[in-house]
Amino acid sequence: ADVLLWRNKRISASVFGCATALWVVFELLDYHLITLICHILILTLITLFLWSHVSNFIDKPPPNIPDAVFPDKCVLEVASIVRYKMNQALGHLRHIAFGSDVKSFLAVVCGLWILSVIGSCFNFLTLVYIVFVLLHTVLVMYEKYEDKVDSFSEKAIIELKKQYVEFDKKVLSKIHKGKLKEKKKD
Repeated sequence: ADVLLWRNKRISASVFGCATALWVVFELLDYHLITLICHILILTLITLFLWSHVSNFIDKPPPNIPDAVFPDKCVLEVASIVRYKMNQALGHLRHIAFGSDVKSFLAVVCGLWILSVIGSCFNFLTLVYIVFVLLHTVLVMYEKYEDKVDSFSEKAIIELKKQYVEFDKKVLSKIHKGKLKEKKKD
């Protein structure tokens, strides 16, 4: 939160600069992630190899690289959290798909449609970068102008509720809802 709200300007600027540099490398220079990772690993291996062999001649100790091991408990906890969140999301989608709440169904369909239109205009990396930039700017602006934004959003919500009532009267109320057949009791 401190990084997104620019409370520590040095760290926030560093994160923002790194994200921009990565976007430029991948998007504008048309570099690929696997290629970048391989080149970084090659450069690291060459540096460590040369350092370990040259260290004998310059009377410096070779690099001390600790063993990196992922503990089983940590990996299992992350997998468990991911599994729980995915099951929760699928449960919500199932509830919306089979539920009788037309409002949430329409909201999800409209949201997914808008996301698909936006996604067709940008590639994934550019879209992630735009969201990253928005997070770094919108949250700071909201914190700075919170009172004005809150009063405007209250007015907007009231107006949206009025529009929904009109939409409900003119469209949703005219949709024929069939009666559910009662199950026969033996």
